[in-house]
Amino acid sequence: MSKKQSLNSDYFKEVYDANDDPWNFETSEYESAKYEATIKALPKKNYGNALEIGCSIGVLTALLAQKTDRLLATDISEKALETAKQKCKNLENVTFECMSFSAELPADRFDLIMISEVAYYLSSEDWETAINALYERLLPDGDIVLVHWLPEVHDYPQTGDEVHQTFEKLMKDKLKKVFAAREENYRIDVWTRS
Repeated sequence: MSKKQSLNSDYFKEVYDANDDPWNFETSEYESAKYEATIKALPKKNYGNALEIGCSIGVLTALLAQKTDRLLATDISEKALETAKQKCKNLENVTFECMSFSAELPADRFDLIMISEVAYYLSSEDWETAINALYERLLPDGDIVLVHWLPEVHDYPQTGDEVHQTFEKLMKDKLKKVFAAREENYRIDVWTRS
């Protein structure tokens, strides 16, 4: 059996061409509860410079913006970003960039990096490379938040648990886990660079 490759922009173009809100971010009770739990899990009341990877249509972005002075929200899908820009048009502290995670990451350094429901789209090799690149972009006392769906999805190269376990294996001597929660269908882990 061959190893699954990272999902590319063509995959997400098909997903967003078929549905403007393919995961029901705006209407799902599951998503709403998960977003609320994610915001509550943030160790700090405010962050100076934050990065959200895989912002999709900007539902979590709008919530994160309330906790950040500056927020760079990225996604691989131009269509999703256009929707996110509209949703967040009145939020002056938010900027958007089309980037392919993990091949592209901003050069800046951040005190919050949010990776919500996105790392399992990467192959295990690409995720390991991304983890090290994310660590290099994390400021001292900065937080990395991982939030992922747990049930297996046939299309995805990894499961949520695999993503979190790999992160812990590579970062346990560099970062401190300061929060962990596991619900029926998702988990949240927060790591701090102390």
